[in-house]
Amino acid sequence: MTYSLKPALLALSAAAALAQTAHADGVLNLYSSRHYDTDERLYSDFEAATGITINRIEGNADELIARMQAEGRNSPADVLLTVDTSRLERAKAAGVLQSIDSAVLEDKVPANLQDADNQWFGFSQRARIIFYDKADLAEPPMTYADLADPKYKGQVCIRSGTNVYMQTILAAIVTHEGEAAARDWAAGVVDNFARNPQGGDTDQLRGIVSGECEIAMSNTYYFARSLRTEVDGLSGADNVGWVFPDQDGNGAHMNLSGGGVAAHAPNRDNAIAFLEYLTSDSAQVYFSAGNDEYPVVEGVALADSVAALGTFKADGINLSEVAQNIPAAQAIFNQVGWK
Repeated sequence: MTYSLKPALLALSAAAALAQTAHADGVLNLYSSRHYDTDERLYSDFEAATGITINRIEGNADELIARMQAEGRNSPADVLLTVDTSRLERAKAAGVLQSIDSAVLEDKVPANLQDADNQWFGFSQRARIIFYDKADLAEPPMTYADLADPKYKGQVCIRSGTNVYMQTILAAIVTHEGEAAARDWAAGVVDNFARNPQGGDTDQLRGIVSGECEIAMSNTYYFARSLRTEVDGLSGADNVGWVFPDQDGNGAHMNLSGGGVAAHAPNRDNAIAFLEYLTSDSAQVYFSAGNDEYPVVEGVALADSVAALGTFKADGINLSEVAQNIPAAQAIFNQVGWK
């Protein structure tokens, strides 16, 4: 069964229903901010394979984390799933996750894609790369640093500094190069804005198609989806080229979709079994085929839409370290006027 956090009355009834089943055998209570209909297959396959019924409450990550904090030891939550390293670290800092020992997770999830204290693990990845107008731009940016080059003044569409994807990539720059260099980069990108930051990643890509900007930053899966199916506003995407940045340096920045076991999980064994299932080949393939993401488990096949983007070098930075620099990234965005 699935519940949404909105409207509030439905959320309250959902909590009551979950509380009744929290200690039942064969139950997993999942709090998830992943909003993809294609994830239904992940859940139904787990239920079929294990006989464990998944009950869900869905909402945005901040609402779910606040809910788990308010519920405290009475929380029915067994697993929290969310997107981006910043939110996973936020959940850890809020005390709503717990450390676990799992040989399966340690073996399958690369060390740089899991929390140092084993409170969260990545299960799929998205590369955050540069897109550009092939018709108007003969020499696109080849590195993240290039986005701050004055020759691209007035050409860059990019998301707000309040966006978690942007906070994480700036935190990665802080980790690699220090706060001063990260501040200089952010200030240079602000100078190159084609417009004030607005909308989501797909809106940045639409900005290229509409001619409002020549350069944009987006997670790969938003564009890969347009290669697989019709996406509103991207019908002219044939003119959109892409660059995996920093291929002669650190590599393309990756962010995560991941999760962890809730701090007071009433069905802890089922929770660990579910996280381990998400590293199975069948689940990993579905992250790619169903939502155009990159698997975290080595050797798993990519969906055609993802493979079409080509091979690239990924940044192997430890995302647990990056998470520690997210507050510094937030401060830098404020300092340089990145709205």
